[in-house]
Amino acid sequence: MSHSRENIVVVGGGVAGLATALRLAPLPVTLVVAAPLGAEAATGWAQGGIAAALGADDRPDLHAIDTLAAGAGLSQPLVARRVAGAAPGAIDWLVGLGTPFDRNPNGSLALGLEAAHARRRIVHAQGDGTGRVVLETLTRAARDCPSITVMEGWRAGELLADANGRIAGIAARDREGRTLTLAARAVVLATGGLGGLYGATTNPLGAVGSGLALAARAGAVLRDLEFVQFHPTAMAVDGDPERAASGGPAPMPLATEALRGEGARLFNSRGERFMAEVPGQELAPRDVVARAIFAQLAAGETVVLDARMKNIDTRFPGVVALCRAHGLDPARAPIPVRPAAHYHMGGIRVDVAGRSSVPGLWACGEVASTGLHGANRLASNSLLEALAYAQWIAQDIAGEDAAPGLARAPSPARPRSPARAEIRALMDRQVGVVREAVGLEAAAARLGAIADREGCDLSLVALAITEAALRRSESRGGHFRADHPAPAAAARHSETRLADAADAVETRQVA
Repeated sequence: MSHSRENIVVVGGGVAGLATALRLAPLPVTLVVAAPLGAEAATGWAQGGIAAALGADDRPDLHAIDTLAAGAGLSQPLVARRVAGAAPGAIDWLVGLGTPFDRNPNGSLALGLEAAHARRRIVHAQGDGTGRVVLETLTRAARDCPSITVMEGWRAGELLADANGRIAGIAARDREGRTLTLAARAVVLATGGLGGLYGATTNPLGAVGSGLALAARAGAVLRDLEFVQFHPTAMAVDGDPERAASGGPAPMPLATEALRGEGARLFNSRGERFMAEVPGQELAPRDVVARAIFAQLAAGETVVLDARMKNIDTRFPGVVALCRAHGLDPARAPIPVRPAAHYHMGGIRVDVAGRSSVPGLWACGEVASTGLHGANRLASNSLLEALAYAQWIAQDIAGEDAAPGLARAPSPARPRSPARAEIRALMDRQVGVVREAVGLEAAAARLGAIADREGCDLSLVALAITEAALRRSESRGGHFRADHPAPAAAARHSETRLADAADAVETRQVA
């Protein structure tokens, strides 16, 4: 398959990949997606919205301040200010593509409130359907864009470098095992997160950190892998079996944070509102709420979210539909909830233009560590980050003169892990909401043995997260160590590299 020397490969069909491909127009882009375009992307499951300082009482610098506070010392102030400043323009761009955001009677955008935001600044669509609506809009625009070629049903199996070490293409494989080499002047990874490595997750099960493995095997530096955000209010019901594959439980439906923004309250089985005395109460940062619920569950309690409010059917139609699909009526009874792996703050280390440490490779969205989220992502900053960086990455690539050289031949395909169910259970148990050295050491030993035996991406990424969590002997943001419950005096990042071809990882702490 021949490609123009100008070809750019974007891997991933969520908001990050679609927005990057659209922003690159009219440059030729090959968009590589494992599932039909618009399906199985976590974007479509996002219930919250997009944070943007649009209110009369709001400013981008206030949005940046809230972002930095949530990041617990590891967010980069310059990045927070840049992204917050780009938010209104990102909303305008989506409106220009025809995104039907919810509006007030006077025609202005309706703004919601979510945890740890000091102002109402959450732009949403169809109540709690923002991710799905944005994904549909971007998918339609991408299909209509003549410069974008979509390859559905292909997975990126390897990043291919030229003789100078620059990424010059990818090897893609389909379900039948066929391999296709795509040359590219630039490769953008937009492969999403890794919640599917956990048994309890709100993510698609395909979200297992595949982009992190691709980048690590190509020599890229990964950053802050230990920071996994657990959404406090996943519905404690059986997940959707149609979304489950072999390898453990199905994803859990989400009771959006916006419910708590509109007054929903948490109670244990004794009827106690256990968040009442916590600063911020139900709208405290996600890690605080998740640990509080985890503590209740560990003590043998059940936890429910009482969202019995006026007009819940019209205000939160997605949540109501999910509840009713599982035999619950949120207008009549509280929703059982528990924490679940939801978002990865860590990722491929990138600069302000989205460049990784390997020439020719960029990363956008959840797979990237931009410096925005730090130790704990602020609600509704994820779609925003992807939209902002998509534009900056496109501008950076458009300004590059480099044409692809000849990439080396791809290596044999790696096996899919037969230990997937074991890995997910292990991550839940030992690398979850609350961690400690003995559990992390046991997990690292077992994951190392699986990696030695199988050499698969799942074990590599799970091991890298576990090793980073073991080396962070403090509690900060989404990373909580029961044996080190206080934060260290200095906030330091962790950086992870693949040590050798045998899937050994090296993690160090840096300023």
